[in-house]
Amino acid sequence: MKIINIVPGFGGAFYCGNCLRDSSFVKTLKAMGHDAVLLPIYLPLASADNVSNDQVFYGAVNIYLKQKVPFLRHMPKWLNRFFDSKPILRYAAKKAGSTRAEGLEEMTISMLKGSQGYQAYELQQLVDFLKHNEKPDIVHLSNALLLGLAEKIHNDLGIPVICSLQDEDVWVDAMQPHYRTLVWQLMAEKGKYVDCFVAVSDFYAQVMKNNLNIPNYKMNVVHIGVKPDNYAVYKPSLNPPIIGYLSRLCEENGLEILVDAYIDLKSNSAFKATKLRLSGGKTNDDNKFVNKQIHKLKKKGYWGDVEFIDHFEPEAIQKFFDGLTVLSVPVLKGEAFGLYQLEALASGIPVVQPALGAFPEIAQETGGIVIYHPNTPKALCSALAELLSNPEKLKLMSDNGRLSVENKFNSATLAQRMLAVYEKARTGAI
Repeated sequence: MKIINIVPGFGGAFYCGNCLRDSSFVKTLKAMGHDAVLLPIYLPLASADNVSNDQVFYGAVNIYLKQKVPFLRHMPKWLNRFFDSKPILRYAAKKAGSTRAEGLEEMTISMLKGSQGYQAYELQQLVDFLKHNEKPDIVHLSNALLLGLAEKIHNDLGIPVICSLQDEDVWVDAMQPHYRTLVWQLMAEKGKYVDCFVAVSDFYAQVMKNNLNIPNYKMNVVHIGVKPDNYAVYKPSLNPPIIGYLSRLCEENGLEILVDAYIDLKSNSAFKATKLRLSGGKTNDDNKFVNKQIHKLKKKGYWGDVEFIDHFEPEAIQKFFDGLTVLSVPVLKGEAFGLYQLEALASGIPVVQPALGAFPEIAQETGGIVIYHPNTPKALCSALAELLSNPEKLKLMSDNGRLSVENKFNSATLAQRMLAVYEKARTGAI
């Protein structure tokens, strides 16, 4: 089966769970004998592995300029190519505006309008490439913010369109109410051209069924998976205890909650030796916030116990988890899943997460995650203290977490479930 996965690139500036999910999934499909490739849009992917071609469709700089400056909508091809060059796109990836909804509401709406939006030229380029070069059996959209592509792909190629669902609400709900309403309406309208939706958790399936009015027969749930063999298995270290954080270093992902909890924990003499290890990267938009956290840690005299790991690509993950005791990414509003949880569990590292989003669901499925409530520094500090004081529980969670990845969240097993969704869409047995 020829499968094209259309994926928004992020330029490698920060840890992107959705991008890693898509890349891992395509590698698994290829290992199973399918002709699966990634087709990046907006920004380049961190790795060129399994990418359709060297071109990035819907280059972020081009579509932004065409949205904001009307006369540039008819720029010559050479200028289009310049703005779509990888050096320009990688520079854009580090800028604030490329990774947050504020200021991009009109462009999001235009993208969702498809052929009726300002990016009609880019859409036609993409569809022509699919039709004449790749000739896929299935097109899989990485998230619902790409639904503006669905109608033309469905009509011009006459093949099933699948759409994954993961954390679109984070982007949309950050918009002003009038934009938010219109974006949800447009996504619901364009969703009619999708054969099957695939949510990454039961929790998020319900969220998106409500937001997009998705009928039950179109909704499927396939959890995220990882390849267990890609991860060395460690025992949670207590000499000294090290608390890890693996996600974009930003306010929304709860870094401040973790830093404040760590400061509270260190005030207890029993945990004075505890260290903090942070990784996940950031954009320019995050610098002020991150500097604030650094200042707090320095003021308390704890900066010497904090380690930043600059590299977070798959091959660097081994180094990050080596010596870790526990991982926590206390996302303010929760997440649809959170790939970092599986990466930790696959490495034998227990996880501590707030009772938000899909975290309780994943905790129940794995046995390697502790859930706390409410999502405050005090509650997180208490949960961390209790776990760090219980070596037997740490070991049990470590064993349970690794086994759950091998048996339930194995990428090969979950790829089979996704292939069943594809087959259902191809045969019309929905």
